[in-house]
Amino acid sequence: MENFVTLALLIFILQASTNLHFPLAYPTTNPNIEYIKTSCNVTLYQTLCFNSLSIYASKIEPNPKSVAETALNVTLSATQRTSNMMKKLTRTHFLRAKEAKVMADCMEVLGDSVDELTQSIKEMDGIAKANFGMTMSDIETWVSAVLTDEDTCMDGFDDEMINGDLKSLVRKYIVKVAHMTSNALALVNKYASSNN
Repeated sequence: MENFVTLALLIFILQASTNLHFPLAYPTTNPNIEYIKTSCNVTLYQTLCFNSLSIYASKIEPNPKSVAETALNVTLSATQRTSNMMKKLTRTHFLRAKEAKVMADCMEVLGDSVDELTQSIKEMDGIAKANFGMTMSDIETWVSAVLTDEDTCMDGFDDEMINGDLKSLVRKYIVKVAHMTSNALALVNKYASSNN
């Protein structure tokens, strides 16, 4: 019982210290704010899209590439924070063997996600007209793979042997990252179609 209370307290502290929060509103003095809002209309999670991108309004140029690149970078940062949070949790001695295995598997696929997002950002940064279609196809494939990675991570937590608090915390983070990835993919697709 003492281990459960300690694990619950640790989960609460990690959750409070590493929460992914974005401002709910942002002043509309920057003209890019309206462009970001309009761009986010193609996404499934429009409020999350706007809140996560609007804080970069001064750096986002009013074009689909800039919005897509920023969305990929924001998603990469959120994925890295989620992975770091999970690493902190696995360092505790309160995880049962099954929980430690599921966490390790999830961190492995999150590592794949970080690699795929990093590669997508690198390719988008150096995109040229000559190979635009092929490069965008690669980027769309990699970002889609990130969504699959996130689903794979969550599948491991379906086991009833996993602590409910741990499962809830990880699910919260992974779902947020999955929604951000979905938004980034929609913005990447918009950019790809804008140059056809």
